[in-house]
Amino acid sequence: MAVRDVKAGFRNEEGIGTVLGILKQSFGERFQTGQSFREQHAHTTTYLPAQLPDGVVFVESAEDVKAVVKTCAAHRVPVIPFGVGSSLEGQVNAPSGGISIDFSRMNRVLRVSPADLDVTVEPGITREELNRELRDTGLFFPIDPGANATIGGMVATRASGTNAVRYGTMKDNVLSLTVVAADGEEIRTARRARKSSAGYDLTRLFVGSEGTLGVITSITLRLQGIPEKIGGGVCAFPSVAAACDAVIMTIQMGIPVARIELLDEVQMRACNAYSKLSYPEKPTLFLEFHGTEETVALQSAQFSEIAAECGGDEFRWTANAEERAKLWNARHNAYWASRALAPELDGLSTDVCVPISRLAECVAETQADITEQGLLAPIVGHAGDGNFHVLVLFDGKDPTSVAKVEGFIERLNRRALAMDGTCTGEHGIGQGKMAFLEEELGGAVDLMRSIKKSLDPDNIFNPGKIFHAGK
Repeated sequence: MAVRDVKAGFRNEEGIGTVLGILKQSFGERFQTGQSFREQHAHTTTYLPAQLPDGVVFVESAEDVKAVVKTCAAHRVPVIPFGVGSSLEGQVNAPSGGISIDFSRMNRVLRVSPADLDVTVEPGITREELNRELRDTGLFFPIDPGANATIGGMVATRASGTNAVRYGTMKDNVLSLTVVAADGEEIRTARRARKSSAGYDLTRLFVGSEGTLGVITSITLRLQGIPEKIGGGVCAFPSVAAACDAVIMTIQMGIPVARIELLDEVQMRACNAYSKLSYPEKPTLFLEFHGTEETVALQSAQFSEIAAECGGDEFRWTANAEERAKLWNARHNAYWASRALAPELDGLSTDVCVPISRLAECVAETQADITEQGLLAPIVGHAGDGNFHVLVLFDGKDPTSVAKVEGFIERLNRRALAMDGTCTGEHGIGQGKMAFLEEELGGAVDLMRSIKKSLDPDNIFNPGKIFHAGK
């Protein structure tokens, strides 16, 4: 990640001016060009500089989306989809200006089929809103990236999170999409059947495309039954290596752990202070098991044996919902807990993912790098997937501090790639990781550009993200 990679693109001033007039006439008060609205739709929750759209349209239906895309396509003006803006790599920036499509009013559940364990929703519904709507059905949507992101945004960035070790990522849980293509028409990528051999897998082409190939208007998702019993707990270890050994043994033994999260000693210090906890400030695993009362107790006992074998402290677990909620609220607030360690500093959150056999090595080398550079940078990871996040706290106004952090991020990404990992497990590429994508996939990026050119010949869909289309 580097500020130098956040480039301004070509602005089609004549086209933008024409589109602003048309959309104002078409949408009235649902189209806004005020500075505050534009600023709200370009924040990047990172230190990357904001690049504002020229206008924001609050859509309420697929027909609205089609009208916006047709207008923008006719005048070659960029379209940038916007959920709640929780993406971390500049995905909602508008480097060439254009129109931000705000989906906050497209937040309905369109259909629920409890017998088929699926649901169809509009892209603006958040994961918490969805699960509140589903509560009476006995079903839930399990993907939990931490932030209360929109389902559309989670599809666009191929999100995952704490439950991925058991339930998979968004690519495993999206059955079908409807998408507005560059001609302004809506296509459906698949039917609701659980499997199909009918042609190209267009659904997974759009999952993770970060708004660069089309605009999603509805999503059909797999659902899961709410477990009869949920148990969770914490276990501290003498080192990151010992904690990772416990993770590997747990996975290898086939224990169906639902969540297994790694927090280093700095992150534990932050969580204790922020969430009023009193856990040991050592590398720690947060775990959760789903099942019946008997299976949850059995799985917890099995993990206790593994933890002891790896030198861990006593595994403290509970099936009490209130105690579990306190534990996972602390985990979900890890970002804010870390920021509270030095509230006067800026924060840069980044992630990489490696094979779990290399996780301990990658985290240990990263911690050594942090110490050598004198950085304050807590680490938290989805250990069951080999995915971990680093939140670096630094002075964004000090060029020396920025250069030090960017050097650290570069080494972190190359370290993961050298271990046959990826530069991003779930944040996506956006603007911040384009250089590392080239290193990771090489010539495959040229194939991505060809797909982009074929589906979006005028480069109106979220330009300047994932890769520079003109290269």
